[in-house]
Amino acid sequence: MSVVVVGLNHRTAPVRLLERASVPSPQLGGVLAELISGTNVAEAVVLSTCNRVEVYAAVNTFHGALHEIGQVLATRTGVHIAELADHLYVHYSDAAVRHVFSVVSGLDSLVVGEPQILGQLRDAYNAADGHGAPGRVLHEVMQQALRVGKRVHTDTDIDHAGQSVVTAALRLGAEKVGPLVGRRALVVGAGSLGALAAATLQREGVGHITVLNRTADTAHRVAAGVGGTGGDLSGIRDALAEADVIVTATGSTEPVLTYQDVSAAMAARGPSAPDLVILDLAVPRDTERAVDTLPGVVVLDIEALTVALADAPASAAVDTAKSIIESEVQAFAAWQRAGEVAPTVVALRARADQVVAGELDRLHSRLPNLDEASRREVEKTVRRVVSTLLHTPTVRMKELASAPGGDRYAAAVRELFLLDGHARPAAAVTVDPSGPDGNPWVLSSEEVSADREVKG
Repeated sequence: MSVVVVGLNHRTAPVRLLERASVPSPQLGGVLAELISGTNVAEAVVLSTCNRVEVYAAVNTFHGALHEIGQVLATRTGVHIAELADHLYVHYSDAAVRHVFSVVSGLDSLVVGEPQILGQLRDAYNAADGHGAPGRVLHEVMQQALRVGKRVHTDTDIDHAGQSVVTAALRLGAEKVGPLVGRRALVVGAGSLGALAAATLQREGVGHITVLNRTADTAHRVAAGVGGTGGDLSGIRDALAEADVIVTATGSTEPVLTYQDVSAAMAARGPSAPDLVILDLAVPRDTERAVDTLPGVVVLDIEALTVALADAPASAAVDTAKSIIESEVQAFAAWQRAGEVAPTVVALRARADQVVAGELDRLHSRLPNLDEASRREVEKTVRRVVSTLLHTPTVRMKELASAPGGDRYAAAVRELFLLDGHARPAAAVTVDPSGPDGNPWVLSSEEVSADREVKG
């Protein structure tokens, strides 16, 4: 069974498409059930954040699984699969594992090195596990990924390679409307990103902070940590009128900042008030699109941040992190290859036991007068001979499996001993380049063996 990643992120898709593809928590169970209901996807985890939607899957066949995953994403977005493929990326086998490790380490984030993705992946894995979607392969991938992410953040200076998303958004806001120090701030949403926003606003010298949330108790708790005030969303219009800087990061599927509320707030602020800066870090956007047209309002969303941070330079910490990830990918690949050999070893020994049993039955029928003690001695001798003959090949097969290409030895044993029921490993299968059912993605056999990234 191989690992596949299919996804779209802030670099490959516009925010509106990310909004349509995003998977809110209440819908996660249904999406996971749909993903593993087919014949090709055996296990699944879905990661849906403000700047990416990715499906991690353990699959039986590549093209069939790609088609099934693509159809689920096409249904969510309402975009035909042929058009959606232009925004999707696909990683297979070792490349898929490398991508997961890079994501959890913050190397694929909007802001390189941001640590929030580690918790987001943990939450996605735990949520999928609660729905029974991951199995042995993805359990191992996710556990290793979380360990790799912690190692990268501990052993490198990657946390300082870039800013937090909130810090980057504040910097971009200051470039648009001038210094934000001392201005009044409003945080809408008190989840992990909202709490980070409140702490970052305080650290950056922004003035009084108000936190609003659907649940007032949570808002009060976050606000207390920064010396601010909290409340529920019923007071959002008044809070908008009093704030100069707004950071919004809720999980709502509907706009939280409506045109009516923001336009009313702007009228209450008066013509001499400074511009209102809205830093919308949510996907889907919390801010209604029409708000962008209001005079005196500057809306900066994930799409604007993507453009602003596109040319951020790499650091030495990034290079070190990549080296760590590469060594961890090779270690995982060795583990996976060794695991793929185990069924062959079991099947080989079962075949040997079958042959020994048959030969002993034949011997007993030819020598019916053989006493019981002699029978037991003959049986022990035959089994010992067979076990001795199989010992070195099976041990060597396990040892060789950990090296690249080691799966070929197990494949050879399956062929030589006709061990039915043990399919060839996916990397050895020639893939039909036409794809099934009109699937627009193509993966050549060379790309399969090289574990290269494929984009439709």
